[in-house]
Amino acid sequence: MPHARTWFITGASRGLGRAFSEAALSAGDRVVAAARDVGPLADLAEKYPDALLRLSLDVSDRRAVFETVDRAAAAFGGLDVVVNNAGGLLYGMVEEATEKQIRDHLDVNFFGAVWVAQAVIPHLRARGGRLLQITSMGSGGGMASVGFYSAGKAALDSVSEALAMEVEQFGIKVTNVQMGGYATGLFTSGTTATAPDPAYDELRTRLTEMWGDDAGPDPSEAAPALLELAALPDPPRRLILGDRSFDMVLEMNRAREEQYRAWESLSRMAPG
Repeated sequence: MPHARTWFITGASRGLGRAFSEAALSAGDRVVAAARDVGPLADLAEKYPDALLRLSLDVSDRRAVFETVDRAAAAFGGLDVVVNNAGGLLYGMVEEATEKQIRDHLDVNFFGAVWVAQAVIPHLRARGGRLLQITSMGSGGGMASVGFYSAGKAALDSVSEALAMEVEQFGIKVTNVQMGGYATGLFTSGTTATAPDPAYDELRTRLTEMWGDDAGPDPSEAAPALLELAALPDPPRRLILGDRSFDMVLEMNRAREEQYRAWESLSRMAPG
């Protein structure tokens, strides 16, 4: 029987974090599930009393992150897989967002993820563990009304690629998991919205029509791929998770290359 792994999953009380936690527990592994509110995990705690530990955590609090990670590692004797998933959405145009909204958003989506990464590396180094950084299919470029979300995920993508190079010598594997759209509740319970400026009403309407009402598949449908990724002996540093999302990212990359090529002569005017 394979050795039971210990997972540390942030943002574990809903959406993808909840789905990943359930999948790992169903596979016979142990999970330390961290979230601001761990109440919604009560049913899982009842079902897996010896394999699930719930810990309250606000990832924007760096000291709390380090203390919680140490508690998680001590509870089950170490960490094997970390899913850096906690996050939220700041919805609104760049001009509309207040300084507090922007800073609060990045405190969770970027800095919070960095604090978790810093805290878990010593524990993963002891076992040559896995760090799965949950970013976004949209981290390669901005989109109107969700620019700060993309910005935080893009920053995490870049830092994580650097981190992967730094820690591979210790046997730690880091993967940016660029998630597609799933019905996670991100646009409802996980959203902070700006005060709308009427100047953007027409654009906002067009965006709403473009996105439609499809919330995407259930997060549980992403879990099998994540479990397989965590078990790969030589995982990729980047992985798009989502069938439709894979095609969309490739199309966005092709469009970006076409634009570069269209202005290649201007680019080559400057040495360097």
